[in-house]
Amino acid sequence: MYRSRNHKIIAGVCGGIADSLNLPPTLVRVLWLLLSLIPGPLWVVYVLMWIFIPKAPEARY
Repeated sequence: MYRSRNHKIIAGVCGGIADSLNLPPTLVRVLWLLLSLIPGPLWVVYVLMWIFIPKAPEARY
């Protein structure tokens, strides 16, 4: 899994999840936002994913 270079707003984490699951990035962002309203460490998970998941390689044509 990679962070998306094309579908990113903050760090490309949700876009990368969407690319991996073959879902629309907006759907993943909305689900992430709704889940973040539930008490828990979801923002910590997001930051850890931002740090540890590499960016997608640049496309070479």
